Amino acid sequence: MMIRGVRGAITVDSNTDEAIWSATQILLRAMIDANGIDEGDVASVLFTTTPDLTAAYPAKAARMMGWSRVALMGFVEADVVDGLTMCVRVLIHWNTNKDIDSIRHVFMGGAEVLRPDLRDK
Repeated sequence: MMIRGVRGAITVDSNTDEAIWSATQILLRAMIDANGIDEGDVASVLFTTTPDLTAAYPAKAARMMGWSRVALMGFVEADVVDGLTMCVRVLIHWNTNKDIDSIRHVFMGGAEVLRPDLRDK
């Protein structure tokens, strides 16, 4: 069994707790569904927000979904000139037998610009 990284990102409509948690849950559900992820196989999850999202921790969205045992950690992205704004990014460290080419990364909303190579997959 290998540990694989599953990436995802989504943009948020407003800097409110509800908007951040809702967008994060939409993204997490899409990542889980696309890959068949079970919490029991997850080693940890890293969350980042762009510096303009300050109303809530996106990791709380995972707790609200019932992920109570996995390690979660949040960070703030670098404040890059002309960088994408209002964005939550997620990296799930997942124990799986899937090969690297079977992993499905999920980029939604305005965050699709981060990985245009994945649009047709």
